[in-house]
Amino acid sequence: MGHAHDEHGHHHAPKDFGREFLIGIALNLGFILVEVVFGVLSDSLALLADAGHNFADVLGLIMAWGASELAKRTPSPRRTYGWKRATVLAALFNALLLLVGVGAIVWEAINRFSDPPRVEGGTVVWVAALGILINGATALLFMSGRKQDLNVRGAFLHMAADAAVSAGVMLSGWVILLTNWSRLDPVVSLLVGVVILLGTWELLTDSLNLSLDAVPENVDPTAVRAYLAGLPEVAGIHHLHIWALSTTEVALTAHLVKRTPRLDDALLARIREELFHRYGVGHATIQFECEHCDENC
Repeated sequence: MGHAHDEHGHHHAPKDFGREFLIGIALNLGFILVEVVFGVLSDSLALLADAGHNFADVLGLIMAWGASELAKRTPSPRRTYGWKRATVLAALFNALLLLVGVGAIVWEAINRFSDPPRVEGGTVVWVAALGILINGATALLFMSGRKQDLNVRGAFLHMAADAAVSAGVMLSGWVILLTNWSRLDPVVSLLVGVVILLGTWELLTDSLNLSLDAVPENVDPTAVRAYLAGLPEVAGIHHLHIWALSTTEVALTAHLVKRTPRLDDALLARIREELFHRYGVGHATIQFECEHCDENC
């Protein structure tokens, strides 16, 4: 008969970016209003496409912020993990929303190739320049947390990509101003769609994998298994499971077969600390079993 002992690691909470989310949301909502107004006045699909992209990003920021707030709620008897998985669901919904936006942009751009409208290049240039400033400033808000939090990293990458997209829109407006080549506007719109699609695809696959309890990308399951199996006190390992509780927290369960029946709290503590510091696993549950069990195990 084997003896089992569970030990849960302590999770170190990441920095709260609630204030940064709110500032980013406010800045981008104001910029979207500017883009829509001047996109309509200048008849620029590139500006309207970028506004649609930015609106989707604002919705993503709102969902990420709301999910991060939900994740702070304490567990209950019914929801024993609390609302931590809300961060994963927000990322998945954001990816699906962005894909819909890409489809709308591409459809309208293709239609405009046959009948390109006259575009006010000067308006496009200065509005897009404002976009570089707003999106760049918003990206800087999340720079310090991009390596620790998938939600924050997603916000940083989206805003940095938006600044690059705005630079492309500004370039198209400048070329149109010099050459009157209006077909460049739908061309840039298609490029905007491609940029969104490339960024969204990774977000979609990562959030879908986490929703299906796949091992997070930042954790190497082979290395974790090798570490546990290589412990001198361990004769074998089975039922190893690694999954994400949220976009910032990783959980693990494993059955370790000990060479001796004696339980060792120091060993449990060492495993817990090593799993956290080496692999970022903040919630570890270890069950010990005896290699040769008898009535004294």
